[in-house]
Amino acid sequence: MTTKLEKNAAGRMVPTEVNGREGVPFKGVGKHRPRGAKAAPRLATCIDYPADGDKRMPSLKKAFESVGLADGMVVSTHHHLRNGDAVGNLIFDTAAEMGLSDLMWFPSASFPVHANQIGHLDAGVIHHIEGSMNGPLGAYCSAGKMRGLGVLRSHGGRWQAIQDGEVHIDVAVIAAPTADAFGNANAVHGPAACGLLGFALADSVYAEKVIVVTDNLVPFPCLPWQIQGNNVDAVVEVPSIGDPSQIVSGTTRITQSPDRRRIAELAARFCAEAGIMCDGFSFQAGAGGTTLAFAMYLAELMRADNITARFARGGSTEHMVEMLDEGLVEYILDGQTFDLDGVRSMRDDPRHQDTSPFTSYNFHGKGNFASMVDVAVLGATEVDLGFNGNVVTHSDGRLLHGIGGWQNCLAARCSMLLVPSFRDRIPVIVDEVTTLCGPGELIDVVVTERGIAVNPRRRDLLDAVADSALPIRPIEDLKAELDRICGVPATPPRSDQPVAVVKWVDGTVIDTVWRVG
Repeated sequence: MTTKLEKNAAGRMVPTEVNGREGVPFKGVGKHRPRGAKAAPRLATCIDYPADGDKRMPSLKKAFESVGLADGMVVSTHHHLRNGDAVGNLIFDTAAEMGLSDLMWFPSASFPVHANQIGHLDAGVIHHIEGSMNGPLGAYCSAGKMRGLGVLRSHGGRWQAIQDGEVHIDVAVIAAPTADAFGNANAVHGPAACGLLGFALADSVYAEKVIVVTDNLVPFPCLPWQIQGNNVDAVVEVPSIGDPSQIVSGTTRITQSPDRRRIAELAARFCAEAGIMCDGFSFQAGAGGTTLAFAMYLAELMRADNITARFARGGSTEHMVEMLDEGLVEYILDGQTFDLDGVRSMRDDPRHQDTSPFTSYNFHGKGNFASMVDVAVLGATEVDLGFNGNVVTHSDGRLLHGIGGWQNCLAARCSMLLVPSFRDRIPVIVDEVTTLCGPGELIDVVVTERGIAVNPRRRDLLDAVADSALPIRPIEDLKAELDRICGVPATPPRSDQPVAVVKWVDGTVIDTVWRVG
């Protein structure tokens, strides 16, 4: 079957049909506007639910039977349990046992622990995945083995797709570290506590049927309730929803690499010398080793100048919590906790507020937090001379991981990419990114250990640091230096078979991922 392709506004060839639905080519930043009303599930009535509020089912199989899970339906999950998740595999093991087929899996993200799903893809239990795929699942998709196209969306883009009706969830399965029999649930208590359930909130509101799976059932009411039981159809108690040792991230250590520490220090100094760091400013930094080092250097500069940030956007770690406790930050607005300190802080400190992609990132809302952030510090696998960024594939085009909130954070008043000059002697700065995830007009600063490139579009930032001692260099100079060191890598061979698409924050298709190998 031939896939019809069309050139989008970024010059990329993209499919005009994605898994039987229209694929709208990217039109440019801010050019696509939604029409119509928000999607919604069918009305329910209390008559059909237990008057005593007890929605427990004896097994996930019985719960699936009760909600009418059938061939070809869409099943959603969340990823707050990360590589410790046991529920995603349980779902499709159970579906296989029931003889179901052609299900679409719609996770907010997947992890290597979900390699189990490859067997279900091969057997036809799962038709395709619309969500991030890394590790074995990424390799499977990149090899062209999946029957449908993978669809990679940002966290905000996933909420947008649900809200706009692009994806209609038939059954949402929410792994809850704590819940009651009515379906109220939270993630700040229990052996598998992961902080919050914000990525599952849209699923609970918009899905036709919602099942909560927990290993810590408590008497009604489960407080605080991050998921409301009024949206839940069934509750299933299992021995374990996940491995707590794998739920907390393994990437929450400050880098010890001299090069990456230099990158982090340069980025923090740039914020100070460009005037971004001032009383009442806001920032977002993730849990990678380099961004953690950035937060450390930023905190040092803030202490020295007696600066207090109004809020920080998480993923939170112990380092961000320390800034809150010290008074360097007034509030944390958190979308994901990466360690137990973040979980504790969210549970005990009212200044540490859980959020969802609706408040943080949804482009089809009445504003969001992302555009209110003064500086967002991000990574990338590639950056090109037009400041375009790639975050989902290697330079050879193989799927590396999902988008996360990366695209959404580009709405910040200043977006900074902290990248090493090369990885495995392959330059990170290239003529053209292999896969376009973020348009260059939204990427303001690229920081490497060899210098800082400021997007020429940001004349204000260039003027602000013109008299500083920072190593400000044109991005072309940085690339030329890397090419002298590493040589210009050969363009890897690529087929003409699409295996996945990358959606922009507004739901349009910004690029195609092609089969490799």
